[in-house]
Amino acid sequence: MGRPKAYLPFRGGTFLSNIADTFARRCSPVIAVFGFDAARLTGLAPASVTPVTNPNYQLGMLTSLQAGLRAVPASCDRVLFTLVDHPAITPATLDRVLESDAAIAIPRHRGKRGHPVLVRRRIFEEFLAEPLSAKVRDVIDRHGTEIEYVEVDDPGISDDIDDPGLYEDLLAREALSI
Repeated sequence: MGRPKAYLPFRGGTFLSNIADTFARRCSPVIAVFGFDAARLTGLAPASVTPVTNPNYQLGMLTSLQAGLRAVPASCDRVLFTLVDHPAITPATLDRVLESDAAIAIPRHRGKRGHPVLVRRRIFEEFLAEPLSAKVRDVIDRHGTEIEYVEVDDPGISDDIDDPGLYEDLLAREALSI
């Protein structure tokens, strides 16, 4: 993108502030993991976010998930996780996913799965035990029979804003929904 995705302007805030606001209404704490330029970027995080630094971010997404999971209080029996480039997830989607009693709940829109993903503690403990060379998908795939796919009417679950063109598409979609 040429600049930190977490701080791209969106809905009067940023990607991160919108995600944090949506999650904070339903989850506590809201943890955001920072990798590249973490010292500077954590200082810009919304007050509702517990910032965590991932010194191993170059090794992949699993290391960021592990860093975030290490900050989850022992009292939490489940977590929701998402990527910062999925800023348009609706509160209704969170509600639907949180209703699940499954070990893993994944939203699905028009046959496509997305974020946020809900995992129970016994599953997220497995993420923590994975070697740094593993992938997030390795754990999810091992529990395929325990996944509940939650049907939602939310195209934001599958956003993956990785380049300026996709960002412009997102902003155009937002303009149409106003």
